Amino acid sequence: MTTVGIIGGAGYTAGELVRLLVNHSKVTIDFVYSTSNAGNQIGDVHQDLAYIDMRFTDTINVAVDVVFLCLGHGNSGAILEKYTFSESTKVIDLSNEFRLNQDVVFKGRTFVYGLPELNLKAIKSAKNIANPGCFATAIQLALLPLANTNKLQSDIHVNAVTGATGAGVKPSATSHFPWRDNNFSHYKAFNHQHLGEIGESVAQLQENFDKDILFIPQRGDFSRGIFATTYTMYDGTLEEAYTLYNDFYKDAVFTRVVKKPIHLKQVVNTNYGFVHLEKHGNKLLITTAIDNLLKGASGQAIENMNLMHGWERTEGLKLKANYF
Repeated sequence: MTTVGIIGGAGYTAGELVRLLVNHSKVTIDFVYSTSNAGNQIGDVHQDLAYIDMRFTDTINVAVDVVFLCLGHGNSGAILEKYTFSESTKVIDLSNEFRLNQDVVFKGRTFVYGLPELNLKAIKSAKNIANPGCFATAIQLALLPLANTNKLQSDIHVNAVTGATGAGVKPSATSHFPWRDNNFSHYKAFNHQHLGEIGESVAQLQENFDKDILFIPQRGDFSRGIFATTYTMYDGTLEEAYTLYNDFYKDAVFTRVVKKPIHLKQVVNTNYGFVHLEKHGNKLLITTAIDNLLKGASGQAIENMNLMHGWERTEGLKLKANYF
């Protein structure tokens, strides 16, 4: 069995990783590291895992086969500085620390940007993965087929709303229930940190891209999921657009291009991303929906692990949406 470790075990993404990995036929969890919870039962923190007899530890086994870094942004490098993992240990980082081209090499490790719909071949041969951001995943699913055919010739407008889990497990003023409930707001207009990785991925497919990506992130009064609406100029027909998207995603196991309008309940608690297209005059509207903790984080990280080992991509991820 392949041994895995999780560092930063008290957060939402770590909890999702444990929930998925305990049912993965190819791996066994060696440790779940959390200094603040060392010795405590995992189910006492992640209460949906109360059936698991496993405790947090403050000890890291540097010889595990795979380590998932589920740390606050800026802390993954500190862990890799402090602990010298085996050269054979595969590192999958869920922060934004190694996603951009200028940051992919760290302490002798080269990180591959882990969006399977974009970098499938590179992920299969990678030893280290920079897992994409949740907003970035949803927005790239909307844009990559257009970039791949040089169709992004005007500014791109994006509105995307995320659930409260997108803010992390630590309570804040805008994730506190009385504030979030029956409320809606925007934040980081036009300068969200995921814009950098989105721009680099678009440029990877469309080298001459020089337009603006105008992104307004928004907070919704629900727990999990991202719903994004993206529109840009497009001179083809709707049928041509669907052909373009279906061709691009024909081998993408977890991305579905659908003809009917989409909503969050179709994807929450799954690793799927849904994509829907509409033509309005000379504009193409692309709506995308993902679960921010799965397709936008832990589920995608496990898909990357599967690809790195040559396993079936869906191993551990055959999940069904909880529609009601």
